[in-house]
Amino acid sequence: MLILENINKKWDGFELTNINLKIKDGEFVVVLGPSGAGKTLLLEIIAGIHYPDSGKMYFNGKNITHLPPEKRNIGFVFQDYALFPHKQVWENVGYGLDVRKIPQDVKLDLIEEYLVLVGMVKLAKRYPSTLSGGEQQRVALARALIIEPDIFLLDEPLAALDYNTMIQLKDEIIRIQKQMKITTVYVTHNRLEAITLADRIIIMNKGKIVQVGSSDEIFKHPKDEFVAQFTGFENIFQGVSKYDPNTKIATINCNQFEIQTATSKEGDVKACIRPESIVVSTSAPKSSIRNVFEGKIIDFIDEGVIIKLKIDIGREISALITHQSFIDLGLDVNSTVYIGFKAVDVQIL
Repeated sequence: MLILENINKKWDGFELTNINLKIKDGEFVVVLGPSGAGKTLLLEIIAGIHYPDSGKMYFNGKNITHLPPEKRNIGFVFQDYALFPHKQVWENVGYGLDVRKIPQDVKLDLIEEYLVLVGMVKLAKRYPSTLSGGEQQRVALARALIIEPDIFLLDEPLAALDYNTMIQLKDEIIRIQKQMKITTVYVTHNRLEAITLADRIIIMNKGKIVQVGSSDEIFKHPKDEFVAQFTGFENIFQGVSKYDPNTKIATINCNQFEIQTATSKEGDVKACIRPESIVVSTSAPKSSIRNVFEGKIIDFIDEGVIIKLKIDIGREISALITHQSFIDLGLDVNSTVYIGFKAVDVQIL
């Protein structure tokens, strides 16, 4: 188990504050947050590239707070690959074994094994400059894994790749991590990566951990407004909640409209609704949906398969609709629409 206790670090005008974290053996943890949140600095402290100003770090009961990086047995994959340009693929992969003075015959067998693992055997004699971004990142993965690390760190490894390559490599990372059962800490600002990769997600903002939980906990039950906004709750409305114990439903007065939701909270609250939770139609829905509003489309953003609608219901609200549904309903700016969302789809802060 990797344990961080009260880690603090000032670095280049930035500060990590009171970082407390426990990561279980074999767990895949994703650190998610905006640029400048402190994600990479946290990773580099785990790796030993930087030492904390205060606090302690343990791995399997051993204090590694000030242990040099080369003695931590950590594999690190960087966003920019960090391959040696003058070394061929097989030489890059075997670099960590050279440092450990592994015998040549054993080294060559391991290099082949890990090139097979990442699908790069046929390109073993190529130089990094002749490889695509995805191929270079596969080499970086093999180089980090060949030393059989106790902890596997990845700093936005897919950020510089095209969409199709990103999807392929993400699936490879999932497969390899499950196969090798390595304790993994993966940094990203991409929500989709976090959802598909993580056993647990750590949300960071301004040098602090603000929420830790499963994908379901993070994305359905955000702790505060920052987490709600960052994880996709684009519609956040301030209001006053009044609970009805008979229906077990609260009505939130948001001035221009009222929202009904399944909460017992009363007083000042914030109601959060995801755009994908909202149903859009050209006639009032005949269903049990409690929250139905008439509005007018004031703008839309074509995102390919999906179109994001901006709708005026007294306040602006965002909703998602498929491109085909947009066409079938004959929608455009100034179209009158009805939107609806369930009481259980409203998260209250």
